[in-house]
Amino acid sequence: MTKIILATTSPYRREAFTFLKIDFEAVGSNIDESVVDRNNPEELVKQLSKLKAEAVAKNHPDAIVIGMDSVGYFNGKIFEKPKSKEEQFNRLKNLSGNNFQFLTGIYIINNILGKTASEVIKTDVSLRKISDEEINNYLDEDPTFNTYAHGFDTLGHISSSFVRKINGSYNNLLRGIPLEVIKELLNEVGYKR
Repeated sequence: MTKIILATTSPYRREAFTFLKIDFEAVGSNIDESVVDRNNPEELVKQLSKLKAEAVAKNHPDAIVIGMDSVGYFNGKIFEKPKSKEEQFNRLKNLSGNNFQFLTGIYIINNILGKTASEVIKTDVSLRKISDEEINNYLDEDPTFNTYAHGFDTLGHISSSFVRKINGSYNNLLRGIPLEVIKELLNEVGYKR
């Protein structure tokens, strides 16, 4: 059986990947993300997922490596993991009652067959009106708010009630890993159980 490696240290992505019932290991890529231009969200996640996969694949010639990266996009601005409560408060206040996009780039390298596959998954997200009090309550109760690329937990806490509607990949928004696309791309690069 071919070894699968996720080029990530995200506990959320690792947990979600277990649902596929595929044995894998997770290895951080330690790339310098600042080298990639941040003008276009689609290009950003495409390039970062590729760099992450390539960095890990160099050391694992006998594996299939999956690189991923996610960002949010709203009003012409790319947002990544928030650096402070204040930044996230302002972000959620701006997103309140509005729509934004959540994008994830996937890049898969099958080192054994020399095949690659990639895709950028976009999920449109509509938030309900959120009060300042709800935002503060969420930020006070979830010390891990800064580990989500969109800045809030879609599965737990009061923040699980912020999303009114989504159009696109459920797994992309809720877990940061579009499992249905990963299955398709694994088939594309020749993965066999």
